Amino acid sequence: MKMIIAIIQPAKLEAVKEALNHVEVVRLTVMDCQGFGRQKGQTEIYRGRELTVNLLRKVQLQIAVNEEFVQPTIDAIIAGGRSGEQGEIGDGKIFVLPLEDCIRIRTGERGPEAI
Repeated sequence: MKMIIAIIQPAKLEAVKEALNHVEVVRLTVMDCQGFGRQKGQTEIYRGRELTVNLLRKVQLQIAVNEEFVQPTIDAIIAGGRSGEQGEIGDGKIFVLPLEDCIRIRTGERGPEAI
């Protein structure tokens, strides 16, 4: 089992959800978050003054999957989250972490069956 955490642009959320649906990954958690990487924020003009906004709005997806769904999930997130053919700085990141255990609260099932 793996926990896939993806940080994407908010505008790409629907495209990523659709791509995940095509590979039969239909369970995910979505959270609003803020951050910056290579973009290092952006400069905006507010009331005639230039301001630097350090934190950019992003969306974080958390998806627990069994081993056979890891690569299809990664491919779907890339397909839905990438800007254009080559992608752009700020498209996001995907982290794949080992998932030691999963427990379904309703039934008490554990492990891959609980996902």
